[in-house]
Amino acid sequence: MPTPPAQPPRAARSLAAVNEEIRALQVDGGLLSPEGRCRYEELLAEWAAAVRGDVTEAA
Repeated sequence: MPTPPAQPPRAARSLAAVNEEIRALQVDGGLLSPEGRCRYEELLAEWAAAVRGDVTEAA
């Protein structure tokens, strides 16, 4: 029997926690330093993983 595909890892934090950190980065008019931009991209990936983890499979 074939092995089912591995599930992507679930986000360690809730969507609300990730959203809060994303909003905190956007406080200064949305202009980000290179380090801030890197962190923003990491947070977006974490947010997407959290969204995928919250979706339940339809019957």
